[in-house]
Amino acid sequence: MAVMARTDSIQVLDHGFVRLDGCMADDLSVVNGARVSFGQRSEELDERDSGLIRFLMRERHGSPFEHNAFRFHIKLPIFVMREWARHRIGSFNEWSGRYSQLEPEFYVPEPEDVRTQVGKPGAYSFDPVADDIAERARAAQREVYEHAYRAYVEMLDDGVAREVARNVLPVAIYTQFYWTVNARSLMNFLSLRNAPTAQREIRRYAEAVELLFAGVMPVTHAAFVENGRRSP
Repeated sequence: MAVMARTDSIQVLDHGFVRLDGCMADDLSVVNGARVSFGQRSEELDERDSGLIRFLMRERHGSPFEHNAFRFHIKLPIFVMREWARHRIGSFNEWSGRYSQLEPEFYVPEPEDVRTQVGKPGAYSFDPVADDIAERARAAQREVYEHAYRAYVEMLDDGVAREVARNVLPVAIYTQFYWTVNARSLMNFLSLRNAPTAQREIRRYAEAVELLFAGVMPVTHAAFVENGRRSP
């Protein structure tokens, strides 16, 4: 399995991205993770090996999907990061607002992404709002962001510590983090976050992650989709 430096990057939302920073992963890692049980090893992926991957996925033999690693660099609003961190899988390192000044980049949804929430917890639907309501919502958010960031900078200029001044910043401000994860855990994340019930913003990120995953491990990804998008 080759260790690869990657520069693949997909823009997400207005200021964000998902970048595959590096990986030690391929479909053969799954095959050899399974075949070592019999003291065997494959050097090149063939149709028999692809069949083994499909079998492992279908029967939910999960551990062979763990012998690989993806390292993503992700820029996203803090409220999306907080949803992401609920997945207690992989390793996280995030930009620290204690050590550096955060940049004035905030998420403003497109008009079609300003939505109304209908229903009860666990059974919500999200519908578009009228154009004038969408524009008022977008304008209100921009106004709050500008006021909050101005207060933040004024406190920094007065010598207030960054870890205190950042208290005024909304959760729509952008942050960055590195995320290292194996394919099994990645598929668990995708099964939940690239799904119709996921919040729209994190789903956009999950779609980008899935495109990059599919490019590196196409046989594994195809088996994942064919088996109902369940992590093995």
